[in-house]
Amino acid sequence: MKEQETHTSPTNYVVGFLLSIVLTLLAYFAVVNEWFSTRGIVFFIVTLALVQFAVQLFFFLHLGQEGRPRWRLATLGFMVVIVAILVFGSLWIMENLDYNMQHMSPTDQKVYLHENEGI
Repeated sequence: MKEQETHTSPTNYVVGFLLSIVLTLLAYFAVVNEWFSTRGIVFFIVTLALVQFAVQLFFFLHLGQEGRPRWRLATLGFMVVIVAILVFGSLWIMENLDYNMQHMSPTDQKVYLHENEGI
């Protein structure tokens, strides 16, 4: 199987860098100058983060520029699945630990953790 190389010009990197800077500055000024309400700011920043993610994928990781088979895209998808498992698994474990410790006072929790820290 022959590996394809992606040839990109430095202007692609400069455009990607400038777009990233503009998106970052937009988020900064939106918060500092209070352009929106709190809920609006969160929505605006999440939207800018998704656009920034797309810019990073296209201009720096060259995901839109490869032929078939799309190994980079498959690798990205696998990475997203692994990160999601780690994040949601960690949240699930922490929620379970919190649920199991709710019947104790903070002092009892510290004593319990100190006595059982060798587990």
